[in-house]
Amino acid sequence: MVKQANLKEWNNKLIKALFALCGFIAASMILFIFLFIFIKGISVFLPSYGEGRLSIISFLSGLRWQANEGAYGVLFIVINTLTSSLFAILISFPLSVLTALYTVKMAPKSISKILQTIIELLAAIPSIVYGLFASGFIVILVDKLAIAIGMSTFGGRSLLSVSLLLAFMIFPTITSISMSAIKSVDKNLEKASLALGASEIQTYFKVVLVSAKSGIFSGLILGLSRALGEATAVSMVAGNKISGPTLNPFDITRTLTSTIMSGLNETTGVDYDVRFSVGIILMVLIVLSNLIIHFVKRKVGRHAA
Repeated sequence: MVKQANLKEWNNKLIKALFALCGFIAASMILFIFLFIFIKGISVFLPSYGEGRLSIISFLSGLRWQANEGAYGVLFIVINTLTSSLFAILISFPLSVLTALYTVKMAPKSISKILQTIIELLAAIPSIVYGLFASGFIVILVDKLAIAIGMSTFGGRSLLSVSLLLAFMIFPTITSISMSAIKSVDKNLEKASLALGASEIQTYFKVVLVSAKSGIFSGLILGLSRALGEATAVSMVAGNKISGPTLNPFDITRTLTSTIMSGLNETTGVDYDVRFSVGIILMVLIVLSNLIIHFVKRKVGRHAA
């Protein structure tokens, strides 16, 4: 019995050690990627870089990106990226949460299963397919809308097209995670709310959604991260404007990811290395946006309490 107990204890320790190793490897990979991008990206601003060295102040505050003139300003690109992602979130987030609530709590079981399958399929569609859809449908729709209100676009490629594309792409991510969060809410909370005289709709919005807020905001974080980090599809409809910022929804734009994509045909030189500098800005932007969402989540929790 003692040997069996010792063997079981050693098995538990071994399993815990394997789990710890997996966690360490995952964390190490994230750290390695960040350090690689940081070292490569910061090199273009150091004196040791030699000819072509950039000014970090001009890079961070610049409002023009034109490689053939040596102008690499990223400030307007950051603003454009935040603008397109914010518009996408404003469109997609409420639709995603309401869709998740309807699918889990209101829809008949047969319809609920169909909707869940559709959402899973949408989440599995590759980025390039979304890009093709945007190039063949969204840009045409935006161009017709612009003509109808007396505006002009560059064949439909615009800030609005990017925002609509991103809204489509992040919708299944936010919806699926919100559905999981809503399903995990204790049904006794719903019963207690109904027993106190609240209607089903009041219970869904004031009890279920509030209780599921942690998971819903997690979906928002993942959705926003995808919106900020999407490159292939966005590059197909952005237009890559050389100056900015761009606040006109019918004007072409440029995002951090489309900027990185546009220079990958190079293999050496400042025009290639500066893409890693843009990568640093993108990673910092994602981290800061996640921290802000966590802060808002805590505020919502306090307000609900």
